[in-house]
Order: sequence, then structure tokens, then C-alpha cells
Amino acid sequence: MVDVGDKPVTRRVARAEGRVTMAPETLRTILDKRIAKGDVFEVARLAGIMAAKETSRLIPLCHILPLSSVKIQLAPLDERTVRIEAEVRVEGQTGVEMEALTAVTVCALTIYDMCKAIDRGLVLGPFVLVEKSGGKSGTFLRTSADSPT
Repeated sequence: MVDVGDKPVTRRVARAEGRVTMAPETLRTILDKRIAKGDVFEVARLAGIMAAKETSRLIPLCHILPLSSVKIQLAPLDERTVRIEAEVRVEGQTGVEMEALTAVTVCALTIYDMCKAIDRGLVLGPFVLVEKSGGKSGTFLRTSADSPT
């Protein structure tokens, strides 16, 4: 792991987003809460929060961080696509980009798991870092021109 012991503690925030594309009938079934395994958006939201908290156990060399906030939003973007956004915050010596990206991807994987019985054609991604702030490197903000989402 990188030694961050001499870095100052600062407020750090990262936002990531991703997509899950599916058949229109699948999204209607999700929104109508007719998936056999339960409320897809709520289960995926909880899975994403849990994943953000476990990032250091999933990704080698990530620091264990005492996250102060994990917020996840899932919403239809159109008749075939679910947009997932995660925002993670910490007061710490290293950033939370990996936690935000982990949250988004685990949300997408959870949607896949819950819907695969009715739609094997789900497409996951892309997943991107949208914004990060705090720390020595300052702020990063993805512009629409360089965003695949």
C-alpha cells in the first residue's frame, strides 16, 4: 500500500456512475416491483452501500477508510436504461474514488443477479468516475465531452 501517513486529513468526495441496459419489459417489471427476488432498486442500493464499505477487502492495496457517507441513486434514464450514481465521503488521508466505483459496479451486478432469470441480455456499463475532490491533486470533474455515459 502507498504510505499516506504524512498526508493531511481533508474532506474527500467522489461520485461515480454507471448504467445497466435491458429489455424495456425488464425495466417495466423492475419499476412495477414484480421481480421475484424483491425490490431491485432497494436491494441494489443496499448492496452498493455495503460494497463501498468493503472496498479495501475487495481491491488489493486499497486503504481501510472510515466512510462518513455513501449515497446511491438509481433511476430510469430511458425505457431501457437504469442510471446508477454513488457519492462517497470521508475525512481522511486518501480519496474514495475506488469506493464510489465499487458501489456503482456492485449495484449493477445486483440488478443483473436479480433480473437474469427474465433477461439474460442485460448489459452492464460503462462505469466512470464523475467527480472527485479533496487532497493534494484537487478536483476532477468529468465533462460531457469526455464522458461515455
